[in-house]
Amino acid sequence: IMTARLSKACPLISRQRGFIRAAGCSENVILLQSIIQTAKREHRELRLAFMDIAKAFDTLNHQHILSGLHQRGMDPHIIDLVSNMYKNICTYIT
Repeated sequence: IMTARLSKACPLISRQRGFIRAAGCSENVILLQSIIQTAKREHRELRLAFMDIAKAFDTLNHQHILSGLHQRGMDPHIIDLVSNMYKNICTYIT
């Protein structure tokens, strides 16, 4: 439910694969293989760039995330739910 509501305020790009129901990253790998094969077959130059934003929410200021949701007109109840997920978070390593 939260994903559906958040996606209305913060639309995802078509290649988004994290935190949603999707075929996973295999579709993107197949697409990349196809692009590489086409470039080789046609003797065309190919440049690729990869951006790793793993753990982005661990490095973003939580208040910035909440402010962004507010600016995009997200329902205050959803903002409160997201805010509560960030409260009193602890990590224990044993």
